[in-house]
Amino acid sequence: MKYRELGSTGLKVSEIGLGCEGMMEENCAMTAKLLNLAEANGVNYFDIYSPNPDLRTAIGEALSKNNLRGKFLLQSHLCSVWKNDEYMRTRNLSEVKSGFDEMLKLLKTDYIDVGMIHYCDALSDWDEILNNKILDYAKELKSQGKIRFIGLSSHNPQVALKAVKSKAIEVLMFSVNPCYDLMPPDEDVEQLWNEENYKENLLNMNPERQELYETCQRESVGITVMKCFGGGDLLDAELSPAGAALTINQCIAYALSRPAVTSIMAGSHSEAEFKACLDYESADESERDYALALASFPKISWKGHCMYCNHCEPCPVRIDIASTTKFLNLAQAQKELPETVREHYKVLEHHAGECVQCGACEKRCPFGVEVRENMKQAVKVFGY
Repeated sequence: MKYRELGSTGLKVSEIGLGCEGMMEENCAMTAKLLNLAEANGVNYFDIYSPNPDLRTAIGEALSKNNLRGKFLLQSHLCSVWKNDEYMRTRNLSEVKSGFDEMLKLLKTDYIDVGMIHYCDALSDWDEILNNKILDYAKELKSQGKIRFIGLSSHNPQVALKAVKSKAIEVLMFSVNPCYDLMPPDEDVEQLWNEENYKENLLNMNPERQELYETCQRESVGITVMKCFGGGDLLDAELSPAGAALTINQCIAYALSRPAVTSIMAGSHSEAEFKACLDYESADESERDYALALASFPKISWKGHCMYCNHCEPCPVRIDIASTTKFLNLAQAQKELPETVREHYKVLEHHAGECVQCGACEKRCPFGVEVRENMKQAVKVFGY
């Protein structure tokens, strides 16, 4: 298992994490099975968005019975409560407080590693989180040591970007996959999988989503990923919005290649499904390669857009073209060169100034990226 730093938190988390959707299978008996499988394979991070008390109880029992609490970093959600025997999202502060207290009790823990403010997709909702003092409460919990870091979950890049720029959150949970990344911001999450939105020709990643990822990278806000497989639709050619299927390995590789992404939360309904996600760690590069699949999608084009897929390699002078391009994009989005980007570029083994302009990279690029011009621009930005 590979581990990545979760933004500026100092936490090192497994790049494959575990979602909680499938834990309720078999009357929650699946909870212990998935957690044991996760621990055995080096997974140390999982998300608990559901307030279902049966699920929380099962998680608490599994963590305490098998002495697993210290082996996992928990990402659990504020504002997700159980009311009238069903899940509800609330911005009522008293309900949020009682829900959090119940969460700790059922999970049999006295702290959460990442307290995720749940499901904010509208700008008005972000304002409500501020006005109803939900964010203040999260900060209070952090000062008390009951949560270590503050996060927000969202499907809307406009809302997520506003939260990131406020510097109020340290972790963002966001929906990332190569179909959703084409879609413009919308307060209605169902538009992400609305078939009508994919009937016309689509070109390149939505710029606001690109800006979000790059801003998170610059501000050291770690992204944990939901909807990596589009609820499973991307794995089925008949259901996929793109009209073509991707594999589990391709979806994971795509998400992990986006700026600031740290870990994907695999929503698995069985041990076999989770094992299929864990197999990513031993898959070879050809099995992870998503570039040719994306380039073949009908009615969708990423022409001229670097997907950080490394098809351009090998470079004869060993420039890491994908990383160099990523740092160039991060730098060009700002009026001044961010110090963190400058330092990340500095420690690359080889730099854009070493480019011999041979063009071999451009011949291999599935997306027609002008790599040589990008190397020239990187020299102008970074000086070498």
